[in-house]
Amino acid sequence: MKCPFCAYLEDKVIDSRLSQDGNTTRRRRECLQCAKRFTTYERVEETLPLVVKKDGAREAFDRTKILSGMLKACEKRPVSIEEIEKAVDRLEMKFLDSGEREMPSSAIGEAVMEELKRLDEVAYVRFASVYREFRDINEFMKELKDLLEVKKKER
Repeated sequence: MKCPFCAYLEDKVIDSRLSQDGNTTRRRRECLQCAKRFTTYERVEETLPLVVKKDGAREAFDRTKILSGMLKACEKRPVSIEEIEKAVDRLEMKFLDSGEREMPSSAIGEAVMEELKRLDEVAYVRFASVYREFRDINEFMKELKDLLEVKKKER
């Protein structure tokens, strides 16, 4: 590991701890040249599917895009950051478990909407209005009616 202070490549690990979720290892290190200490975080690299965009372009899966979209949708709503992060974790695991090498962005968007529907209906409608590119009030009202019908059936 390269020292962030002097760029020396040798260090010793002073302390290692597992994070609360068990997915990350935190290590305190000491540079063998300058003796300064620094922290590193290790995470198992998982192969998430490539995202196939509408135009056919492919890009690496980026959980921060999903997180930022969900945060925007949940802005000023009674949804905690922990709930949103757990939802993103569930989505990431779902995509990992699918075993797919590529996944259309539309499938990811639909999965995000399902998670938002469970978290907060207003956040769901906000996200859907942007994601589905509603052109007028009629499309918006149709989505609301569909949501109300599903809610009636659940009762």
